[in-house]
Amino acid sequence: MTASNRKTRRDLCANLLKLAAIPAVAPLLVSCAGLSGPRQVEIPLEKLQAGLGKHFPVRQRALSVFDIQLANPQIKTLRENDRVALSAELTVSPILVRQSWRGSLAISGRLVVDNVRHAVFLSDAQVDRFAVDGIGESQQRQIAGAANIVADKLIRDVPVYSYKPEDLRFAGIQFVPVAIRTTSSALVLVVEPAI
Repeated sequence: MTASNRKTRRDLCANLLKLAAIPAVAPLLVSCAGLSGPRQVEIPLEKLQAGLGKHFPVRQRALSVFDIQLANPQIKTLRENDRVALSAELTVSPILVRQSWRGSLAISGRLVVDNVRHAVFLSDAQVDRFAVDGIGESQQRQIAGAANIVADKLIRDVPVYSYKPEDLRFAGIQFVPVAIRTTSSALVLVVEPAI
């Protein structure tokens, strides 16, 4: 379909929307939505990184013993199984001691769309790397349990990407995400007309 034909069809559908109150126009509107079909919306990694940064630092008290903070998140796409990797700087501070340790946490997960919260989240996540500098093995195990609590909170509460419904409106037709995939430089939302 040429660009001129697409523009003509969009204009026709937009004009039909103005007449939506007339019963005879409703079937034509449905056909407009069907003709517009699925679309792909590409979200570059730079935009993801900027949006994700607004949710950090993430702070959590874990096991009533540690204050844990995650800061400076970095996101990258993993081509296999449409997964992403998320890494962050980690600071662990025991509540009863005036000391803190620094390290890093990296998790990866599959992407899922939550149309109720209008966001993309990690699912089926796993901790790929957990390292804290300057502590012994027993403390490392204890802190690892606390870090898992923070990672769960991160996965549950911090979106990889948020959108507004109006961001997915094209030619007067509301679209909703139905799938998501990754490329080397972006997330790609597959959207279809809302019915």
